[in-house]
Amino acid sequence: MPVSRRGLLAGTAVAGAALAVPGTASAAVTTTALSDKIGPNDARYQDLVLRGQNRRFIGKPQYARVIRSTEDAVAAVQEAVRSGKRIAVRGGGHCFEDFVDSSDIEVLLDMSTYDEVTWDPQYKAFSIGAGAVLETVYKELFYGWGLTLPAGGCLSVGVGGHFSGGGYGPLSRKYGSVVDHLYGVEVVVVDARGRARSVVATRDNQYKDLWWAHTGGGGGNFGVVTRYLMRSAGASGRTPGESLPKAPAALRSTLLLYDWKTTTQAGFLRTVRNWFTFFEQHNTPDSPYATLYAPFILSHYSAEQYLLSTQIDAAAPNSEQLMNAFNAAMVEGVEQKPQVIDLGVGPFLHLSMQRSIEETATPNRGKYKAGYLKKGYSDEQILSLYRGLTDTTYKGPVSSMLLVPYGGKVNTVPSDSTASAQRDVMGKIVLTAAWDNATDDDMHLGWMRKVYGDIYRDTGGVPVPNATNAGSYINYPDVDLADPAYNKSGVPWHDLYYQGNYPRLQQIKSKWDPRNVFHHKLSIEPQ
Repeated sequence: MPVSRRGLLAGTAVAGAALAVPGTASAAVTTTALSDKIGPNDARYQDLVLRGQNRRFIGKPQYARVIRSTEDAVAAVQEAVRSGKRIAVRGGGHCFEDFVDSSDIEVLLDMSTYDEVTWDPQYKAFSIGAGAVLETVYKELFYGWGLTLPAGGCLSVGVGGHFSGGGYGPLSRKYGSVVDHLYGVEVVVVDARGRARSVVATRDNQYKDLWWAHTGGGGGNFGVVTRYLMRSAGASGRTPGESLPKAPAALRSTLLLYDWKTTTQAGFLRTVRNWFTFFEQHNTPDSPYATLYAPFILSHYSAEQYLLSTQIDAAAPNSEQLMNAFNAAMVEGVEQKPQVIDLGVGPFLHLSMQRSIEETATPNRGKYKAGYLKKGYSDEQILSLYRGLTDTTYKGPVSSMLLVPYGGKVNTVPSDSTASAQRDVMGKIVLTAAWDNATDDDMHLGWMRKVYGDIYRDTGGVPVPNATNAGSYINYPDVDLADPAYNKSGVPWHDLYYQGNYPRLQQIKSKWDPRNVFHHKLSIEPQ
């Protein structure tokens, strides 16, 4: 059955556009039929404002506009800039901080209806509207051409921010990051005179720097992305079927279900060490385990159980033996064994939908902290995590640490070839807390900050790049990293996210957004 977003990532774990001529920038179109201004007295306003999935933040913009084309976006941005109003853009609504729902946002541009997925013969690439969610993208690519992208497992996430931040997912160890398949991006930018215009930037045209900035630079920094052009690096685009990765025909899947009541400290330590060791040892793109995806959802003790979810391409040679060997490696040396549930083999898209993170109609409040790992935590770090997850003074049954396998094909790309600098890693961690009531904010935020700070105690409370850590992931933004009360390392937040690529991102920011129209609490600062 589908796993809810509350129950996994946040709880146990962004047609009709006229094509710009390549290499040119199109001026603002003033004759477009721009959508209505949707203000607080409009019946649509609350639905648009409440689309965000973190109820800690609810914006109150003066008005919203629904963007249906690139021309719409140009006209809406021009109008806002001319009147000096602060702009934010909403795709899928999954921003973890208040970058869209900040109290100072005056104009909300909603991209949700601009979601067409088509083959663009001009650019020999798939054109994906920035309002599309991953479910739409997966279905269109798979049903239409038998293709897929190594994007995320939460189907309602919008491509707008996911792609530009360096998205990843269950197939990334085999096919790399999403941005390794980004051929171009169409962006509405604002020049030094305050003129809005659309630009199509590709990996091989004169606007390559703007393309590069969207290969991991994060959303809300350079302009309004209206669509992405997807074609794998090295693909010619001769035909659609040769331009993106072929989807697996079927997946083999199991679940390992652990009982907190029978889990000892030693058993937890060995279990987590087994996971780290396995992915350290099987982290090459040619590994027979390249298609293995095994996120470990380490829920808080009050949830009573925690879960290891696995899937592998069923067509991989000896996939059943590979899966059995992996499960055996996970329980080696562990006295209390988990329950192993064999889900067998199922069709790729059908099983992907079943095992994905489903949207919830009742979003809760949340906080998220992340980190990249070059190798597994030390024993003391694992024990710090154990103490946090077994803290009986904290009641957080839908709070967790998520361990996610990464690397493989991702690590074959030089760190400066894209804005995504972390190209020498084996995994990611996501510490999450989720709750319903504002009165409980201090309890949950306090628990999160203590656990994360204890894990990274030796590096100032944050994952400072070193032999073990590789900083953090901008698509899991955490404003605490910019706060010296929580980041005591002396390493600035932008070096944690972008490492050596930050100066280049600053140069591109100064060139393409000289007025700093597009900014938020962790936005790239112009030079």
